[in-house]
Amino acid sequence: MKNSFLFILLIIFTITLQAQKDTINVIGTLPQKDISRDAANINVSIYPVPVRENSFTIKTDRDVSFVKITNIIGQDFFRVQYSNPQQLTSILLDNPKRGMYLVTIIFSDGARVVKKIMIEESE
Repeated sequence: MKNSFLFILLIIFTITLQAQKDTINVIGTLPQKDISRDAANINVSIYPVPVRENSFTIKTDRDVSFVKITNIIGQDFFRVQYSNPQQLTSILLDNPKRGMYLVTIIFSDGARVVKKIMIEESE
């Protein structure tokens, strides 16, 4: 009985080691893209902060081709795609609610930057 218990324990230990080894091999072979390097080289300014008058401006050093604004839980609030990419973009929002939003900016070269903005009620 004692020998069979040790045998079963040895089999479980061997399977666990093999599963861990397979996982490491799979993860090691996945291609990795350095997204932070692309985003670090892009200058993006969003102003005014916080947004109060239903509009804000995005100024970058690259051509913007797409802008998407989502709320914190991921619901799309605003989308615009530009046929002529531009470096200075004015965004006019239709009756935004107070809160934190994520602005996703996609550039003509495919790079992507996500910035946070705070929208407050106008005074």
